Amino acid sequence: MSLSVAARRFAPLAVALVLVSGLSACGTGLGLGGLTSEKVEGYDLTPDALAQVRPGQSQTLVATVLGSPQFTNDFGTESAWYYVSTHVNETSFGWTTVKDRTVLAVYFDKNKRVKDRAVYSLKDGRTFEVETRRTPSYGEDRSFVQSILNSFTGGDPTAPTASGPKIAG
Repeated sequence: MSLSVAARRFAPLAVALVLVSGLSACGTGLGLGGLTSEKVEGYDLTPDALAQVRPGQSQTLVATVLGSPQFTNDFGTESAWYYVSTHVNETSFGWTTVKDRTVLAVYFDKNKRVKDRAVYSLKDGRTFEVETRRTPSYGEDRSFVQSILNSFTGGDPTAPTASGPKIAG
């Protein structure tokens, strides 16, 4: 067997070996041979941190233990702080899937002391459809470039269009 025939025969094998070794260095996560990694977005709510939040504690102590909240809400004299922890799997290609989400709600009374706390997960939530319809408006939608050109050509912005009446000036 000549050298050129051997090179043609083993070239695809060498390329595959280089690609596999390069992709194996992409990550050290679970599944797909190191192509995915697990991340925590937001707070990492550990059981130890959750156990430290008890009724009667002050807001400053809660902020010391958990940090500043992501969201706050006031209900008259009472308030609530929310901490969100999201565990996601991310592939080397940028695709993310939500594995788990936990929301810690800490409720405070009028004296800024912990009144209660609640832990919510994905099974406590509801899925809802986001409305994508748009309210129609009179006139013509123009791009930025069209608006600039109309200002130079003296186009009348109050001129009647096919989609609406003329605006009285």
